[in-house]
Amino acid sequence: MQTLETDVVVIGGGATGVGVLRDLVMRGFKAILVERADLGQGTTGRYHGLLHSGGRYVVSDPHSATECAQENEIIARLHPDAVEDTGGLFVVTPHDDPEFGDRFIKGAQDTGVWAEEISIEEALRREPRLNPGITRAFAVKDKTVDGWAMLWGAIRSAKKYGAEVLTYHRVDKIHVNNGQVEAVQVHGTKTGEDILINCRFAINAAGPWAGEVAAKAGIEEVNVVPGRGIMIAMNHRLVNSVVNRCIYPADGDILVPVHTVCIIGTTDVKVDSADHLEIPRNEVQQMLDAGEALIPGFRNARAVHAWAGARPLIKDTRVAADDTRHMSRGMSIIDHQARDGVSGLLTIAGGKLTTYRLMAKNTVDYMCQQMGENRLCITDTEIMPGTIVGDNYKVTHRLGEREEDRFKSQIICECELMNRHMFEQLLEVQPNATFDDLRRQLRLGMGPCQGGFCSMRAAGITQEMERGDVADVTELMRLFLKNRWIGLWPILFGRQVRQTALDDWIFQGTLDIEHLPVVDDQQIKSKAVR
Repeated sequence: MQTLETDVVVIGGGATGVGVLRDLVMRGFKAILVERADLGQGTTGRYHGLLHSGGRYVVSDPHSATECAQENEIIARLHPDAVEDTGGLFVVTPHDDPEFGDRFIKGAQDTGVWAEEISIEEALRREPRLNPGITRAFAVKDKTVDGWAMLWGAIRSAKKYGAEVLTYHRVDKIHVNNGQVEAVQVHGTKTGEDILINCRFAINAAGPWAGEVAAKAGIEEVNVVPGRGIMIAMNHRLVNSVVNRCIYPADGDILVPVHTVCIIGTTDVKVDSADHLEIPRNEVQQMLDAGEALIPGFRNARAVHAWAGARPLIKDTRVAADDTRHMSRGMSIIDHQARDGVSGLLTIAGGKLTTYRLMAKNTVDYMCQQMGENRLCITDTEIMPGTIVGDNYKVTHRLGEREEDRFKSQIICECELMNRHMFEQLLEVQPNATFDDLRRQLRLGMGPCQGGFCSMRAAGITQEMERGDVADVTELMRLFLKNRWIGLWPILFGRQVRQTALDDWIFQGTLDIEHLPVVDDQQIKSKAVR
């Protein structure tokens, strides 16, 4: 068994884990992050794209509201390439209680969340498609963020300080000797190799899977409750700023413009496992109905993809066990030394993507206290490598880039304006990546055709680059299309049915993809998305 040496092992490759990794190495610790799949494949990559101003929680969760308000500007400064400064609105629709606006504005004042009431005329000027029957409107400092771009920016920063990252490495055991964590044993699901990582400390940032990870150390009582929420991407921006209903947080009360689409969300349902998240058709219809309250005619727009994510909520004894909607969004650090007699192990859960840096800071502060170390957090001082302060994301940026290089590299994905050079460059760096791994960084197949044209081009380029034979590359394409289909079947109506039928004719009729060469079972398992 291969052996590695480090100070800290971080378990979980979502925003919280990556934030902890960056914080650790910037304080001078040696750290290795392990993740059972790809970075950002869990909760971080399955949300609606909102960088919270805090407005959503000024009434329901004041502490979280204040944290979001404080971190909103920090994240926008640290991750300019990932954050679009759209601004936001909270509006009272004809279905809502106008008096809730008074509670909202008072809550904003009490929590330090910037908000101001604007006229109905001004709200409609900013967003002409808004329901003309709105009775009140409030401007806030909501922004949108690409969670994957944010994640990879933090990884670049962490690696600059010496961090190591092991994706597709599953934790099999956390070794505890005389009440002290000594090592973390992982299995490479692509390589087949086992690795023992000797360490002084382990930080469990596995989100909704945190309970399963804690059990690897013999700890059974980590009550992280997965709260499933579904979201739907519409095929273009119906709004250019974030639009929220000015009500107590509820299902389908927010519309978020992200890249070239807008996303309606979200439901909140307790589930038993974060590995099996349904996208019920009745909840899809519920989201589309909710969109109509904000944007009349919303249902006439084309839905292009639906997905589900699991919030890692700490069990809240103040509410019913299955009421995830009203569980706190605040972060929680579990000290396993004080609670379970196991030193060298912390679990961090709860929180928001907006507060990922703050969650990491608090966790590493706690770890330093336990270890008797005095190392200050500096993660708010340095922006991500390759970015420029104030040069925030704009929805037109890829169009501008393609105007510059349109004669130098062919377009592979017209929907997302991804060219061949971008694909080849990333495949060189990650030669064993699945197409979904590449999608999370390039947005391959995330436009209206949902991979109908770009996936076969990606497969051809992959084989030309000798990253596999015919069977290998065909399997990559099959897996990619299978994962796209998961988010298509619940929304098959209207124009999306025609698009999906065309894609099906191409792959089942023309290419006969189900009867192309296949790889053996072991190879399929090594390429599967876990």
